[in-house]
Amino acid sequence: MPSEAPPVASGAQRDRYVDWLRAFSLIVVVVWHWAFTILQWGPGGPSPTSPLGFTSGLWILTWLLQVLPLFFYVGGYVHLLSWNRARERGVGIGTFVSRRIRSLAIPALALAGTWIVFGVIVTRAFGVDWMDRVVLLVISPLWFIGVYLVLIALLPISLWLHRHYDVLALIWLAGAALVVDVLRLRYGYEAAGWLNMIIVWGLAHQAGFFYDRVVALPRRFDVAILWTGLFALFGLVYSGIYPGSMVGVPGDKLSNMAPPTFVIVALLIFQIGLVEVLRPSMERLLARPRWQRVNETVNRFALPLFLFHTTGMAIWVALTWWLAGGGPGERVRPDLFWWLERPLAVAGALVCTLPVIMLFGRQWTVRRRR
Repeated sequence: MPSEAPPVASGAQRDRYVDWLRAFSLIVVVVWHWAFTILQWGPGGPSPTSPLGFTSGLWILTWLLQVLPLFFYVGGYVHLLSWNRARERGVGIGTFVSRRIRSLAIPALALAGTWIVFGVIVTRAFGVDWMDRVVLLVISPLWFIGVYLVLIALLPISLWLHRHYDVLALIWLAGAALVVDVLRLRYGYEAAGWLNMIIVWGLAHQAGFFYDRVVALPRRFDVAILWTGLFALFGLVYSGIYPGSMVGVPGDKLSNMAPPTFVIVALLIFQIGLVEVLRPSMERLLARPRWQRVNETVNRFALPLFLFHTTGMAIWVALTWWLAGGGPGERVRPDLFWWLERPLAVAGALVCTLPVIMLFGRQWTVRRRR
């Protein structure tokens, strides 16, 4: 996953589709933040919202664009593959886990620490009392890296469950996620919901251990998985219990993401089926030399782009506010002009992010020899 270079072998053994799915999931998150973040200005400073809060029915797109379930699923497969290879070289599980944690935690903590120090300096030097809000907005997308680090730390347990209980471990995790929702939504134990930060994402990660078996299934089973997940999504959403959006919408009483609900399990099933249905077409594309180069480039830049994309976005927003002579209003409703300028928002944030990557993320973008 994003912690390091693709841990798959070169040549015939290399699964280009895994590389693509891993990088694609990160890029979707980046573009979503760049294109669909609306900043509003209140008494406490800037706060984010999105067009989902203004545009009826747009939430259906989140069933495709909320790709974190896919991210954790592919991560589980990559960890299993990497662990099997490390074990063949005589590496112990403790060493393997600690190396993985360090490779991801160090850049994430460095980025967060830099922004926190910068925020403190600006606050004290210029008396900007809302700077803490800015810092929080910039580093908040790193939340799932914290969850990912916990899952890496729990890898010895998840591997043990996989060896001893196989698919039963997935059923237990799904059942546990559902029980948490019952405690939260039926009996009012809101704090219990945060257990699903580990249970639901742990389920997605554990499901990745079955990646090879899913790939080997006949195509009719891929279609069956897709429809199973899709029908489960419709049933859960239109039950009236869960919201339709797979991302948080400001103003909604319940979010499927903070903390995750059982709906994310259905979304995971749907996305697994979808990527398998698309596999033959994508593998043909990725076998072409031009697509191979695109895939390699996207993978080299996916991690630094994710880490620094909110920094570049902050620079772009500051520049546009400075050029416009002021910040946002108290309420920003997306109109036709706002939609038309989305390509500019993405391009501007990208242009401001690339220099940051060149300064602080060169170690991840250097072409690696095979």
